Amino acid sequence: MAQSPYCQRVVLDRQPTLVGQLVKLRPLQTPDFGALYAIASDPLMWEQHPSKDRTQQPVFRKWFDRALASGGALVATDHHGQTIGTSRFDHYDPEASEVEIGWTFLARSYWGGTYNGEVKRLMLSHAFGAVETVVFRVHSRNLRSQRAVEKLGAIRTGVEIDPDGRGENVIFRLSAPAG
Repeated sequence: MAQSPYCQRVVLDRQPTLVGQLVKLRPLQTPDFGALYAIASDPLMWEQHPSKDRTQQPVFRKWFDRALASGGALVATDHHGQTIGTSRFDHYDPEASEVEIGWTFLARSYWGGTYNGEVKRLMLSHAFGAVETVVFRVHSRNLRSQRAVEKLGAIRTGVEIDPDGRGENVIFRLSAPAG
């Protein structure tokens, strides 16, 4: 389908600064490593995740460096400016009009849905300014994250083999609101 020359597609800014009632999201930077590693070093963080070794600093360093290199990683801070976690926009496909949101973790003291819900709502609102569909890939054993994605209204659309060879991921999709 040819696009009208008068209608230009909006390009998704994958590292915006987004501000909500509880959370501020801003681009991930190198100095954020220490605060995020302090959160990630909690073994309960990875209880339902296949990468339980992310509590080890060298393993988390590789994860952090990939997050920086992705060009879509964000840091979440609370209203006091304290780092509480991270999330990411990735696999942006302007032709398919979709982006993936994931790689999210928050300090345990912020678990329970309120903060994660706001992180995701801020990211979804931003994404839907440029794409029609947001994709979530959640490991099949991570039931907590699957429930959180379903609470957002995302629909389970399939299963795939995890590219890292750690079992299966459940694929969820959420379409932009009509209107």
